[in-house]
Amino acid sequence: MRIAYICADPGVPVFGCKGCSIHVQEVIRALLKQGHQVELFTTRLGGEPPVDLATISVHQLPQIPKGDRAQRETAALSINLDLRLALENSGDFDLVYERYSLWSFTAMEYARAANIPGILEVNAPLIEEHAQHRGLVNHEAAYEVAQRVFGAATALVAVSQGVADYLASYPVARRIHVIPNGVNPDRFAINLNPSLPAPAEVFTVGFVGTMKPWHGLDTLIAAFEILHCADTTTRLLIVGDGPTKDEVLENLGTRHLTQAVHLTGAVTAEAIPGLLASMDVAVAPYAQQPHFYFSPLKVYEYMAAGLPIVGSNIGQISRLIQNQKNGLLCSPGDGVQLATLLDQLRMQPELRLRLGQAARKTVLENHTWDVVVQQILSLVSSSVVEVSY
Repeated sequence: MRIAYICADPGVPVFGCKGCSIHVQEVIRALLKQGHQVELFTTRLGGEPPVDLATISVHQLPQIPKGDRAQRETAALSINLDLRLALENSGDFDLVYERYSLWSFTAMEYARAANIPGILEVNAPLIEEHAQHRGLVNHEAAYEVAQRVFGAATALVAVSQGVADYLASYPVARRIHVIPNGVNPDRFAINLNPSLPAPAEVFTVGFVGTMKPWHGLDTLIAAFEILHCADTTTRLLIVGDGPTKDEVLENLGTRHLTQAVHLTGAVTAEAIPGLLASMDVAVAPYAQQPHFYFSPLKVYEYMAAGLPIVGSNIGQISRLIQNQKNGLLCSPGDGVQLATLLDQLRMQPELRLRLGQAARKTVLENHTWDVVVQQILSLVSSSVVEVSY
């Protein structure tokens, strides 16, 4: 098929190193791997494409200017005209695939007018997310865009049950399918050399992700303090950067843990496998939230790396991690329980090995990007598209 891939979100640098960037790249990579031709329409490149994506055609849409938020929203909304013209001038497509962004509606309407499938991938309730964390001026216009794009799509792909529940609150959103995220296992070879090795007696607890309030780093630090008091050879490896970094540093300093913690800052996607190989256990300590909608890429990457995981028992994580089978689950926000589970893993290397092997087996069988894209494309070939959430 000839596929138009749309990413009009200025917060997603498609060739950058953010999790959303990796998501875009891996979906395109899996589409190419399955023999399809992909053309990319985007507002933000974020760098040069990886070598294996260098040959795809890229249609650069106008960039959103920095500055006043209301003006930025108006500019983002106006890009619908540019996108529609670019699609119409690019010849016939067999499928339009879009990563939902706050102000983009024309790609799905173009697909409907051209009588071809339009699949909309929805990763988050963006209106609420922007209003709470980034700022949103024209709430009414954002809601109108959501109504238009959800209603025009042939099928809606929700990355989690939480997102599907959110979409179901829109009466026009009638064809909703939950297809969680995946991982490219080729990036995570077993027995990879660690890029930050530690002496054999050191037990390393690792975290990968942006430092944001909902990622539960305060819980992780509280748990690590307990663990480190029991065994001063333990190390905490935090991979990533983010808006709460100063709070994290202050928290570590207050607890006198600075010398036991290694913070890498932001790293490239290529650096992640070596850093995961430097960990003995990986954590996803998400805080308790009333509407948890994430399908965290980091958890799939932990599992592909064969790491034992301790994750919060919440949302899509609870569906992916089977407690005591391919990982351990703990109550969100419970630092004492998290410390207990980490200490259990520290003391039982055979348990770490068993859980890590089971975790890798789980993602290899069910959660590679190849499998994810096959599930998505099955929606195109299906003659009847039904609500399946």
